[in-house]
Amino acid sequence: MSLEDAKHQVDQAFTRDDPRGPSFENTFGGATSFLRRRYSKDLTGVDIAVTGVPFDQAVTNRPGTRLGPRAIREASALQAPDAPYGWGYDPLSELTIVDYGDLAFDYANVPAFPDTLTNHVRTILQGGAAPVTLGGDHYISFPILRAMHEKYGPLSLVHVDAHSDTWPDDDMSRIDHGTMFYKAVKCGFIDPATSVQIGIRTTNPDTLGVTTFDARSVHERGPAEIARATREIVGDRPVYLSFDIDGLDPAFAPGTGTPVWGGLSSGQASILLRDLAGINIKGGDVVEVSPPFDTTGATAIAGAHVAVEIICLLGWNLRA
Repeated sequence: MSLEDAKHQVDQAFTRDDPRGPSFENTFGGATSFLRRRYSKDLTGVDIAVTGVPFDQAVTNRPGTRLGPRAIREASALQAPDAPYGWGYDPLSELTIVDYGDLAFDYANVPAFPDTLTNHVRTILQGGAAPVTLGGDHYISFPILRAMHEKYGPLSLVHVDAHSDTWPDDDMSRIDHGTMFYKAVKCGFIDPATSVQIGIRTTNPDTLGVTTFDARSVHERGPAEIARATREIVGDRPVYLSFDIDGLDPAFAPGTGTPVWGGLSSGQASILLRDLAGINIKGGDVVEVSPPFDTTGATAIAGAHVAVEIICLLGWNLRA
């Protein structure tokens, strides 16, 4: 296959026969799926299922993250069809990856949303695939972690963000993007002693025992050292990786609900994620891409790259 195939390939999201391999259709045309993977609800033999959760209820300031999954898929079409740089292997050729489509839910029945999402992820896990989720506001991590916990028991959380999202909230019925990891700890979904938060730059007096590498420590110590320390803390435990796009500085990702200056650069994030290779990752998400606040599309591009890195981390273990 080569760029010559762009003359013939189109709509690979529906027409591709082989779920593996790159796609060379024109970046500006064709049906948009994540990385031009085939849309499928059939998880037979699937290694990784990419799914979108266009939920946008609990953002503190800027709405619009319900449009994140669509924008991330579109931005993913801009990535080169070559193997992701620096990994030494091509997950698109070595793994079976599908776009599982978006979660269907009743936008007018918000209390039913958490169970709906948990069931959605439970179905992916029961099908034998690892979930990579495109959000959506950050609350979605809580219902996802509930399904992950059912399969793997308590997980180690690796969380990149400007905010710790562990503010106290003992009302489990509340749907709040700033308290879901507090609830995840209290519910036993994640083990704080083997969990890490990276890039934090807002005050929270109680981190519940989670190790915090704030944004300054990333700048001063470097992302490679922070990745090494993170690998040491999580050990060989099952890991869930959650990446809030506002973990990046607004200069690199202005289109998010709660931008905070002093954050990671896209270069630092790429080194950090690449150097986490080998952790026992079981799934991950990238959340809070809010396209209305970034007409350049840079935030969605960053979100697409983060999702690819999560796929590469999963593939690193799946191919071992």
